[in-house]
Amino acid sequence: MSVFFLDRRTDRVGQGPRIGLTVGRVLGGAVDRNRIKRRIRAMIREHLSGFTPAVDVVINPKRQVLDVEAPRLSEEVRKAFAAIVKQLDSPQPAQAQRNERPSRGASNRQRNTEKARVEKR
Repeated sequence: MSVFFLDRRTDRVGQGPRIGLTVGRVLGGAVDRNRIKRRIRAMIREHLSGFTPAVDVVINPKRQVLDVEAPRLSEEVRKAFAAIVKQLDSPQPAQAQRNERPSRGASNRQRNTEKARVEKR
């Protein structure tokens, strides 16, 4: 199961988590896909009360979800939520450290600005 998330704590839109599922046709027919979604939703409900940060979470289950026992699936969802909370609580590098070098686009803009100044003279 793959889990992706986006931190929304600074957006001030909504207070709690928003959770979505992606279950593509490659995982089986409609009956199998709906069964996967039901199983995952049940596990999310089980662990959602302890998961309070304002984040968007997308869960992309694998085909094995159909065969995994409920306690193991529940543990996977709990671990995913715990990993998200851990990453949100870890200190992030300072903004200046992340943007030490200008992007290529910024360099090209600077060059184009210089060319425009030269051409105007």
